[in-house]
Amino acid sequence: MTMPPVVTGIGTMVGDGAGTEGHWTSVRDGRSWIRPLQRYDASRYRSRLAGQISGFDVAEHLPSRLIPQTDRVTQLALVAGDRALADAGLTDGDYDPFDMGVVTSNASAGWEFTHREFRKLWTQGPEKVSVYESFAWFYAANTGQLSIRNGLRAAGGVLVADQAGGLDAIGQARRNLRRGAGLMVAGGLDSALDPWGWLSHLAGGEVSTAEDASRAYLPFDVAAGGHVPGEGGAMLVLEHGDVRRPFAHRYGVVAGYASTFDPPPGSGRPSNLARAVRLALDDAGAAPADVDVVFADGAGVPERDRSEAASIAEVFGPRRVPVTVPKAGVGRLLAGGGPLDVVTALLSMRDGVIPPTPHSRTIPDEYALDMVLEPREAKVETALVLARGRGGFNSAVVIGR
Repeated sequence: MTMPPVVTGIGTMVGDGAGTEGHWTSVRDGRSWIRPLQRYDASRYRSRLAGQISGFDVAEHLPSRLIPQTDRVTQLALVAGDRALADAGLTDGDYDPFDMGVVTSNASAGWEFTHREFRKLWTQGPEKVSVYESFAWFYAANTGQLSIRNGLRAAGGVLVADQAGGLDAIGQARRNLRRGAGLMVAGGLDSALDPWGWLSHLAGGEVSTAEDASRAYLPFDVAAGGHVPGEGGAMLVLEHGDVRRPFAHRYGVVAGYASTFDPPPGSGRPSNLARAVRLALDDAGAAPADVDVVFADGAGVPERDRSEAASIAEVFGPRRVPVTVPKAGVGRLLAGGGPLDVVTALLSMRDGVIPPTPHSRTIPDEYALDMVLEPREAKVETALVLARGRGGFNSAVVIGR
């Protein structure tokens, strides 16, 4: 492969589930989808706000035979994958099935499915447990079901790296294209908002306890007090930059990618996020001055925000590059957050608008960030997307025209 892979199709599942253009309108306007949990009575939990997909009826999108086999997260992934492939405008004969593959990331697996089946086991007996429990819960279920549904038989994979995993999946898809695949479907989604999954979010100790949805998830704000979990994400179609077929879309290219790992807490050593940024820029053949916007991880936890802000300022200089966290309107999506930011960056590039960080208003001077708090018209040629996972994962992707 002599040119970076081109993003020729994108598909999202987030917010109202309406699709890519609906998502773009929402983030461009700073709309928020964070609201009280609606699927069960969450009054006993210390945190009750989540970024939930509303109005999604799986029966309108997938065959009835697939629904009993799949967890909600796999259903979201299948719909996002369908949308990305349709957007790419593929026709029969464009590729041999063994030239097309899929790489996904998933941080929480099919929790809702398996917790439902465990409840059956405990209350009704083992004979009531679905036979699909043998695989529907597994982290690789999204990759497997996407492969089967769409005949994607080239090298595939699944990565688990919390919030950073979705960018890692895009990086792995890029490697597979370099190794000979013709087309890759890549991205990430997560959904763990059932009662047991919700407790797993709360156990991390970083979920906001705010009652006001407009003040719950405030990346880089002086009032930041944790994040709001969400569900959803995005899938992308990547193809060789060398023209092999007429593309319906050329959204941009995945110009660079890198990942690093932080030292253990208490070691006294700094984060390696800045190193990931430099490595990704080197991989893209770009300099810091070439970057027009940074889509930050934006943990919404003061210590993490301070560390990320220091890394951005270290690479780019104080207030030298616009920084935004549009996903604050849908919550932290674990593996889905990075790919969704990549989609948002591509649309920002297309329309010349940097979407804002909703709700954040007062940024500490010490962060030295040029935060985008209102929609900003700008020519975007190169965008940097960052993602950081609990446990020390750092990933960076450079998107170019």
